Formats: sequence, C-alpha cells, structure tokens
Amino acid sequence: MAQQVKVPTVGESITEVTIANWLKKDGDVVKMDEVIAELESDKATFELTAPQAGTLKITKSKGEVVPIGTVICEIANGGATAVAATPTPSSTSKETKTETPSNQPMKATGAIKEMKVPAVGESITEVTISTWLKKEGDYVKLDEVIAEVESDKATFELPAEANGILRIVAKEKTTLPIGGLICKIEVTEGGAPAAAPSTASTPTAQAPAAGSVSYAAGTPSPAAAKILDEKGIPAGQVAGSGVGGRITKDDAVKAQAAAPAKETKPAPAMAPPVITSGGTRGERRDKMTSLRKTIAKRLVAVKNETAMLTTFNEVDMKPVMDLRSKYKDQFKEKFGVGLGFMSFFTKAVCVALKDFPAVNASIDKDEIVYHDYCDVSVAVSTPRGLVVPVIRNAESLSMNQVEAEIVRLATRARDGKLSIEEMTGGTFTITNGGVFGSMLSTPIINAPQSAILGMHNIVERPVVKNGEIVIRPIMYVALSYDHRIIDGRESVSFLVRVKELLEDPGRLILGV
Repeated sequence: MAQQVKVPTVGESITEVTIANWLKKDGDVVKMDEVIAELESDKATFELTAPQAGTLKITKSKGEVVPIGTVICEIANGGATAVAATPTPSSTSKETKTETPSNQPMKATGAIKEMKVPAVGESITEVTISTWLKKEGDYVKLDEVIAEVESDKATFELPAEANGILRIVAKEKTTLPIGGLICKIEVTEGGAPAAAPSTASTPTAQAPAAGSVSYAAGTPSPAAAKILDEKGIPAGQVAGSGVGGRITKDDAVKAQAAAPAKETKPAPAMAPPVITSGGTRGERRDKMTSLRKTIAKRLVAVKNETAMLTTFNEVDMKPVMDLRSKYKDQFKEKFGVGLGFMSFFTKAVCVALKDFPAVNASIDKDEIVYHDYCDVSVAVSTPRGLVVPVIRNAESLSMNQVEAEIVRLATRARDGKLSIEEMTGGTFTITNGGVFGSMLSTPIINAPQSAILGMHNIVERPVVKNGEIVIRPIMYVALSYDHRIIDGRESVSFLVRVKELLEDPGRLILGV
C-alpha cells in the first residue's frame, strides 16, 4: 500500500512552501529516513525524509509552491523488492528489446500536453514567466527544466511534463493567472532525438497544432484580455502572435501603443527639439518583479497600520572606540571572535528595554503584550535580500557571546541555511545602515514589533566638550516607534538611555 507524503507544518506563520529540489527521481527506490527533497519557505530551507522504504512516485514538480498539508509524493511498499527482482529474470534478448526503443527515431503520438500555471498558495493569484530556458520547437524531456517562473514570494523552475516538442504560448515577462496556459508539448515517443530526427519529427508533430489554429486564433490570454478591456480595444482588432494566433499580453501592450501612434503621425511637421546634440536621451523600462511588488505592499501596510514616528539623537563613539582599540586583540585571542560595535549596541539596548518595557512590547488585537526578555532581531544583508535573524535572550548573554551569535547568524543567513526558529519572533530590531555609508535614516518597524533602532556611519564632527570645541567621532542614531503604545517621553528617554550607556561603556560592564 502506498503511503502519502504531505508537506509538514513548519511554523505558525508559514502557510506554504516551495519544492526547491527533488533529490530522488520518480520511480526511484528510497530507504526509510532517506532525504528525498528540499523544501523552501519564505524563511528557511529544510529537508524532507522518506517515512518508509519503497518506490517513490512524485506528484508535485520541482519549483511548485504548495500549501501546508498538500500531498507531494507517494511511497509504495515493496518497491525495493520489485526493482531488485527486475534484472534477475531478464535475458539477453529482453535486454536488447529494452535498448532498442532508445535507438529508434522519435515519432509523434498526436497527443498534446498542456502545461498550466499550478496553484502556488492561497494568496498568490498570478505568476510571471521570468525566463524561457528552451526555445520554440525544441525537443524537451520529461522533468527537464524548461523555464523559470516567478511569484511574489519565490522564483522556481518549471519542469517539462512530457517528452516532446515545445510550443510556447506565454512569452517571457508575461503575467499569467493561476491555471493560465504556459505552453504545450506535442508528445512524442522513442529515444532522445539527434538533430535529424528532431527535424523530421517536426512536421508530424505540428499537425495537431495546425488543427488548433481556428480555436485559438483571436482569443486573448487572461492577462491580455484584462489589458484590452481596460483600454476598450476589441479582441477582433488585435492580431495574435501566440500559438495558433492567440493574443498574448505583448500583443495587447503593443495594441495600446498602436492607437496613439496613428494620431501622432503628423509629428514631423513639429518644430525640431532645442537640444540637438550632446548626451543620449534613451530610456529603459524593466517590469517590476512580483517579489518587489509584494515588498512594496508590505512596507506600505506597516506605514498605514502603525502610528510610526521617528526620534533622533547623536552618540559620541570615542569611549567605545577607545575601549575597543585597547582590548580588541586580547578579546579576539581569548574568545576567538572580533569585538565589534554591534555587541555594545545590543547590550545597551537590552538595558534600556528593561527600563522602558513599552518599547519592548507589541500589540495583539486589543491587547498590549509586554515581554520580560529581549529577543533582539539583527538585520543582515544577503544575496537574496535583507533577513532579520534573532538573538534569543540577548540580555543574559555576555559581550563575546553576543558577538559569536551575530557571526553565526550572519554566516548562516548568507549561506541560506537559517532555520525557521532562527527567523521567527523578536521583540526589538537593530539595523545598521552605516556599513553602507548612511548618515541618517528613518527605519521602518519590523511588525509586529513596536520599535527599531537605526545605526549610521561614524563621522568626525566638531562638538563642544567642557566649553571647548573638539573633534569627536559622532554617530546619529534613530528610533522609529509605534506611537499607539509608545509615548514620546518613553521613546526619547529610551534613546537618551542608549546614548548614555554607549558614551560610558563601563556602565554596561558594571550593570549601572
């Protein structure tokens, strides 16, 4: 009896995962607890193991985004026995028969496999064809990656669902709704073709496509239909360049440009431009990715759903820099990690959060949740984007433990190996734009937290100390906070407390 393998629950806030990679192929024999796939959520990548031994039957392709609890494969009992027994009774003649089809020329079966956009999550309604890895008319093999498709949460690979000739319906950069037709595969049988068989099989394989011209001709894709409706252009007035004459999104966009172009034909009669020489005046337009659109929506949501305000102060970093310069070599030799500024800021923040608990709180519906611990989120820039791993119970860690944890989390973040537990939670966030040269900024709150501290670059500035003008290394710091639960007095006092602790770092060590 086959056992169904479902996507396990991987966290309270995770509703879907992407099948990043199948480590076993359809029909392979797997052992119990053997890793068969890698699943990726929006926070971490983890391995999926086989719950029993048997023959693997894959039901969800690599790159698909599936909700939690969805069946992605089945493992049939007795698979190992069946596969092991197969070679034993086979004779030389049978082996010859098995090898023969691979040498036979490819021939069309007349079947057409339509590949449509799979369901990739409850909140996802459309995807964009990012890149075609195969060309129109190419021969593709089953499970061979033919395109890259992008949703607002991830980019995944699209594998071929059959052996045959590829007929592209949706061109690159086309946005399709869930269930929209991406391409067709004219199914063939026989071995992988060389150049000659591929050419010979094309006329045969094209026969079914020719029969579908009358059906697709003049029919817009869902995305194209939407554009034509918005512009009030009848589909009958647009020539389709897709398979069988189907109207694609690009056709609809060009139709938009065609209408005003007719009205601007008298343009040559206009006066010449004032600027006739010098630099070029070219323009370039890139389609906004689904991921970037989602980030934009979430950032706007935070701005709209919180009463966000930012207060500023400046910190004289000379005491910290002097202490660091004096002991950094001994610190490195004893603990094996460098002494950076983040440990000073983290410890100062933890002390200030104890003094002003509202800054460490969050809103849950109509309740304010106060935390008696400090889980400090630290923003880390990675090749995939900005991630915010969490330093748990930072208030109870020593300076060297904080530095070691920051190094560990940053390394795992850049390697894409952060677990869900390392990404979730957090009661307060620190972000350091100073490493990129930022002088001043207003960081956006990391919801559902209520405050975030922004660090900036250190610049020597003239300041007055004891009635004299001196040059000191100054850093501007910013605290963005949710005014719904944090009053102005608390926010300003919190930032002043952080400033005092950093300008007298001995207080951090003594705890006063």
